[in-house]
Amino acid sequence: MTTYTDPPGMPDDERMTDAEFKVVREYLGLTGDWLAGHLGVSPRTVRHWEQGKYPIPDGVRLAMENLEAVAAQQVTAAIEVLTDAPDAVMVIPRAEKDCPSECPWPPSWHRAVAARIAQEVPGLSIVYSVPAVHGPDTAADGVRAGGDAVTCAGRADCGLAAC
Repeated sequence: MTTYTDPPGMPDDERMTDAEFKVVREYLGLTGDWLAGHLGVSPRTVRHWEQGKYPIPDGVRLAMENLEAVAAQQVTAAIEVLTDAPDAVMVIPRAEKDCPSECPWPPSWHRAVAARIAQEVPGLSIVYSVPAVHGPDTAADGVRAGGDAVTCAGRADCGLAAC
């Protein structure tokens, strides 16, 4: 388990609140269990942070800010690719088993990112990846002919670079 400590003399008004922590986690589409694994703490610790039983360490606040920054980068990059694209398509995994093995993000994160992108890209079509199609050059060819596709990570079938 990872131990997070605060810098000496950290003022309480700079600390992330339990509500902010939960709002950010949910906004990013992350489960408490996934976040616990990512942070190297127990799911119980995450629950206690969200319930206000434990103060949220500054290192956790910084980790959450980093997760927010990664998601924002993915949203911005996908918007740049898909804006003004005819028949824009975003391919996301339906379930954990549909994620490429090297992808660190759960399907719920992909859905949250796709929702943010859809707000900015009129007419964006969001579809689920086809299981067992993961591999080179399998991206949107069967999804929407002639459309520009962005998918879940930086590979032929996964266009978001976060994975």
